[in-house]
Amino acid sequence: MTVKDLVRPLPGVRRLSMLRQRIAFCSSESFWERRYAQGLTSGHGSYGALGEAKATFLNAFVREHSVRSVIEFGCGDGHQLSMADYPRYVGVDVSRTAIALCKRKFDGDPSKSFFLYDGVCFVDRGRLFTADLAISLDVIYHLIEEAVFERYMEHLFNSGERFVVVYSSNTVMRGTAPYVRHRHFTTWVDANCPQWSLAQVTGGPNTGPGRADFFVYERSESGRK
Repeated sequence: MTVKDLVRPLPGVRRLSMLRQRIAFCSSESFWERRYAQGLTSGHGSYGALGEAKATFLNAFVREHSVRSVIEFGCGDGHQLSMADYPRYVGVDVSRTAIALCKRKFDGDPSKSFFLYDGVCFVDRGRLFTADLAISLDVIYHLIEEAVFERYMEHLFNSGERFVVVYSSNTVMRGTAPYVRHRHFTTWVDANCPQWSLAQVTGGPNTGPGRADFFVYERSESGRK
């Protein structure tokens, strides 16, 4: 984050509030660990009408394409997962507290596994963390640091055997909170994942600036391992 980012103009009180938030912000990982440790949730996107809409889309997709396994990069507090109907599931997250929450919430469910994710230390040459479908829900626009974004995208697309579904915005916006960075993530996929093609874009349930949609990518037959 640059000095220009810290002082870019914002109206009145909001400008001062945002400045304080930016000064206090350390990293994407520490922000989410602190949030869960304080007893807060994954956010309104995983609850209510938004959470239900995502569950409806993903459950229908899993049934339609006979998906046998799902891996999610950014499982959060597990509330979104509680509405899912997946045959087998692996959830990873940067927050130790979030993983502990999911462990307790789904205790006794043998179809679900959870792991702490460290992008720097995550090396999966043996392709242990793979599934028919890899999903990323409300995560990409929370990856502030460029290196964090790059590693996350690489791991996400490497983990999908057949499909990757991303629920995210796909536009650049200024003046957002320090833990939000909207970007054109599809350009990264086009440049770095030649074995993947964008098969479908379905409008999400939210509206207005920074809205998130469902981006469905399919791996080519020649790219499947």
